[in-house]
Amino acid sequence: MRLRGEVSGYRGPHASGHCYFTLKDEKACIEAVVWRSTFARLKFKPEEGLEVVAKGKITTYPDRSKYQIVIDSIEPAAVGALMALLEQRKKKLAEEGLFDEARKRPLPFLPRVIGVVTSPTGAVIRDILHRLEDRFPSHVLLWPVRVQGETCAAEVAAAISGFNAATSILSRPDLIIVARGGGSLEDLWGFNEELVVRAASASAIPLISAVGHETDWTLIDLVADHRAPTPTAAAERAVPVRSELLIAVRTFGVRGAGTLRRALENWRSRFLASARGLPRRDNLLGLPRQRLDSASHKLPRALLANAVAHRSGLERAGARLRPHILARAAGEGREKLIRLDRAKARALNAGLDRSRRRLDNQAKLLSTLGYHNVLARGFALIRNDEGAMVRSAAAVLPGAALDIEFADGHIGVHADPRGPRERERPDKPVKEPPGEEPPVKEPPVNEPPAKEPPGRDEPPVKEPPVKEPRRKPDEKQGSLL
Repeated sequence: MRLRGEVSGYRGPHASGHCYFTLKDEKACIEAVVWRSTFARLKFKPEEGLEVVAKGKITTYPDRSKYQIVIDSIEPAAVGALMALLEQRKKKLAEEGLFDEARKRPLPFLPRVIGVVTSPTGAVIRDILHRLEDRFPSHVLLWPVRVQGETCAAEVAAAISGFNAATSILSRPDLIIVARGGGSLEDLWGFNEELVVRAASASAIPLISAVGHETDWTLIDLVADHRAPTPTAAAERAVPVRSELLIAVRTFGVRGAGTLRRALENWRSRFLASARGLPRRDNLLGLPRQRLDSASHKLPRALLANAVAHRSGLERAGARLRPHILARAAGEGREKLIRLDRAKARALNAGLDRSRRRLDNQAKLLSTLGYHNVLARGFALIRNDEGAMVRSAAAVLPGAALDIEFADGHIGVHADPRGPRERERPDKPVKEPPGEEPPVKEPPVNEPPAKEPPGRDEPPVKEPPVKEPRRKPDEKQGSLL
């Protein structure tokens, strides 16, 4: 049975691999089922909202008491539906950025190996090989695929991925050509599949699309690095013309040789012009040659005069080298050395005397200005617990530990806990008349009674620990003056 309707509720294959959706039109709807084995053989896969013609058999589903159609084949209802699906897929892939020009890579100028993805029995591969042979013979690798039918898209995508996965120099091409002859939209539909488009986009090798004729457009044309209108045009774009390259190389060689020859001639002319401005060799060497001849003429007489002068000097020196003269010079040198030795001893003793007197003076000055002489006169030096000198009563904290240094030693004391008091000046005693007793001084009324010393039964009050004052060595203390 054949049914025509719109695919509704399609969510892709189930986890089991089966597909479930609804076929509907403006009046009725029916459940549809595509078994997993049938889905793998479908030329066109169902799409949401696509109007299709389904062929299958009507069965029932007892659990829901409904009729359903088990589909054996499915195809678009019209070309308009295919175009709508193509535009929908094109819009989706364009939003992902697969058709951006920035993703396209430049083609190699002269690829060593060219990979061709096409049918091995069609006229396309013969046209490509013939055109490559005419222009620039290259090594071609053919990956045979079906260019239409149910497995077309999967085989083309596998061929593109296979060329990219190759690692050998001979098996990995520098350029890929995906080619097919012309045909209807249904014939070229395999090159519009999303699987093929994504494989071409992920290819690291530059790719030329040559699917159909010049008026045919597929989605692989939009994602390829270069789109050729025909397979023959793809071969022409892949390689340059060898004869033209040879002519260009020869032309460049001739031009280079001519440029080099003209440059050499120019430099030769400039060198000859510069050489004409230089003086001649005879003019450069004439004066030095004349000086050399004059010197060589005077050389014998000069050598003889020099020898005579050196002989006279040697004779005068020999006359001065007599024994008594040498003995007198040695005696004078010995006396001079003795005088210098005596002068050195006198200078050393004088220096030691001056240093000793200077040291004695410094020692006397130190004993005069040092604070030990002050302590010997009855004074004392007070330091706090940090070893610093205490100069006033206000600088002493109540209960602070102090160190008192006398001339004969140190004593550790503690300040009065009540703090500093004013110095009391004793008054002169008043003489009482004889026979009278001195008046008894009444204690003040508000004065609290004196505390009795703690009895035997009362526990003694524990004194807080006292911090010992830190003493500094006497030799590091400064002068009190």
